Amino acid sequence: MRPNRHTLLIGTRGSRLARIQAETVREMLSSLHPERAWLLREIRSEGDVQRRASLTSIGGRGVFVKALEDKLLAGEIDLAVHSLKDMPTRLATGLKIGAVLPRQDARDALVSRGGLALDDLPKGAVVGTGSVRRRAQLLAYRSDLVIRDVRGNVDTRLRKLKNRSYDALILAAAALIRLRRTSTVSQYLPPALMLPAAGQGALAVEVRQSDEEVMELVRPLNHLPTEAAVSAERAFLSALGGGCAVPVAAHAAVADGRLDLQGMVADLDGGKVIRDSLSGSPVEAEDIGQRLADRILSQGAAQILREATSVQ
Repeated sequence: MRPNRHTLLIGTRGSRLARIQAETVREMLSSLHPERAWLLREIRSEGDVQRRASLTSIGGRGVFVKALEDKLLAGEIDLAVHSLKDMPTRLATGLKIGAVLPRQDARDALVSRGGLALDDLPKGAVVGTGSVRRRAQLLAYRSDLVIRDVRGNVDTRLRKLKNRSYDALILAAAALIRLRRTSTVSQYLPPALMLPAAGQGALAVEVRQSDEEVMELVRPLNHLPTEAAVSAERAFLSALGGGCAVPVAAHAAVADGRLDLQGMVADLDGGKVIRDSLSGSPVEAEDIGQRLADRILSQGAAQILREATSVQ
């Protein structure tokens, strides 16, 4: 642990979006604890270095998290800010989520040339996404589309769209909102058509389990309804055991004292999609996620997951 605890270091990836997210946390902590100095420290991840490789080939979304976790465990930073959807369901030993911020829009958004909605894209239109979850649900809805992998930050992807490498892109609505690029959105995709990734739209503050001082400092940032929702989603994902290579989606919302969770498992081409939902008390969030996973597994998801594993 670093000796000077008056100045606390917040680890972040170097992309503009990541820095905006970390700055949001920094401003909140500075307001709550003005007696401390809160500084950002930029850390490059394997996902940032290998920008041309597919996420699946370099280890999934967890590659964006590992470099920050290594620095956190080494005591070189005091906390790390992540997009929660990037975080593995099992955290590195010695680390924990100290706070989950109020969730931004969890939906996916279509960005297309000419502002066309999904139904209006021409037959054979090329849609860019690096997500197998998005690919499967797109093909389940419109099997005539051509889905091609795309990497890079949001601005890089939008340039590729402008250069006609793609006819449309699917991006997280939360990213476009935080980057103030909502003018590019052609259509916000409803969860009934495109169920989001577990944790999408939420930010997590990760800390060392043993660092009670920082735990107490970040605790007021925690938003209980969002924490319950993402806990259910992550429990669903964990119970399925599916990784980045299997199309899995989950979204929960808390309203009027009830937690409603939707879950999905699909094959890679969207030929078979299994969806179900379950409701209960927010205090039972993880149990709801586990039970919904069990139900979906019994409806045929277990076979999909076995087949996906055998192909890898």
